[in-house]
Amino acid sequence: MRIARILGTAALLISLATAASAQIKIGAIISITGPTAALGVGYKNAFATFPAEIDGKSVTYIIRDDASDASAAVSIAQRMIEDDHIDAMIGPTLTSSALAVQPLMNAAKVPMIATAPLDYDAVKYPYTFSAVQPVGLMVNAVVADMKKHGVKRLAYIGFADGFGDQVYEATKTAAAKAGIELVADERYSRTDTSTEAQVLKAMSKKPDAVMIGGSGTPGALPDVGLHRRGYKGLIYGNHGMVSPAFLRVGGAQVDGTIAVTGPVVVYDQLPASVPSRAPATTFMKALIAKFGPDSVSPFAGYSEDGLLLLQAAIPAALKAAQPGTEAFRVGLRDALEKTHDLIGVHGVYSMSPTNHNGMDDRARVLVQAVDGQWRLVH
Repeated sequence: MRIARILGTAALLISLATAASAQIKIGAIISITGPTAALGVGYKNAFATFPAEIDGKSVTYIIRDDASDASAAVSIAQRMIEDDHIDAMIGPTLTSSALAVQPLMNAAKVPMIATAPLDYDAVKYPYTFSAVQPVGLMVNAVVADMKKHGVKRLAYIGFADGFGDQVYEATKTAAAKAGIELVADERYSRTDTSTEAQVLKAMSKKPDAVMIGGSGTPGALPDVGLHRRGYKGLIYGNHGMVSPAFLRVGGAQVDGTIAVTGPVVVYDQLPASVPSRAPATTFMKALIAKFGPDSVSPFAGYSEDGLLLLQAAIPAALKAAQPGTEAFRVGLRDALEKTHDLIGVHGVYSMSPTNHNGMDDRARVLVQAVDGQWRLVH
């Protein structure tokens, strides 16, 4: 009887050791369907280029669609934590989903690298990180170009949601510092099919330029509407607008639009001095080989940088514990927070206990829509 108990205990210990040594599980919540589906394609495609092994451990990527719905993202995150036992997450890809999910991930001590613009307190949410440029950092570059072009009056047309609010607040702050008057704030839904009313109201204020605070396919609506109404001023966009879908939907009507984005979008136009040029070129060539030239997008790049951050942190975490354990997740979080000068496809990451993004001016470039392509603005 005693021998049986000893053997049973030994078997249990072996079982637990085997479970702890299991493969690394990385979850991903991507908006593959719904209003932001055009962006989700890029995020998802990147995973097809990811390695099957990191630092000698096999990796499983668990990808699920939240259908651009924050409540669905919460349910998915709960399942990934409780049933899939993920070690980390890349995503969610929608700002509202990321904000809704982060309390769960932090309570479960699962590192989460958001791939949507996110405004949060790194001290309050120590397991939340971000691979996306802060909205303020990007908008500042756009407003600087407005000032350079002598813009005095600026109108804003953006989403009536958290992302639209982020872009608006950043625009308002930067414009005030640049001495530019913000004369209109018009909003629309991601599911709207027209922004004619918003365009007419904005144009009635006679702005020298219009800033658009939308993303993906719906982000093209104000741009198209302004061109149809014969608007002759400058049109600017944020980093959520820069995508193949925007160019496809807008066509010739969005030519001339100036937007800010990460270096990866124009990887083949970058000067040699840009740190991200090499990794961006390697990544995009691999992506294009699988999905064709239309697959070039900043959103695929955010997934890639999420992976690069985890790849750099995993070796240190493995010294602390094995995957599938809380100790491994804690070690992963600690290693992510110590990230220093990691060169990604979107920029250079250097983090700290109070900054879980750490990107700077090297994470942004200005581009212009020209004949159906994004061209680097020198």
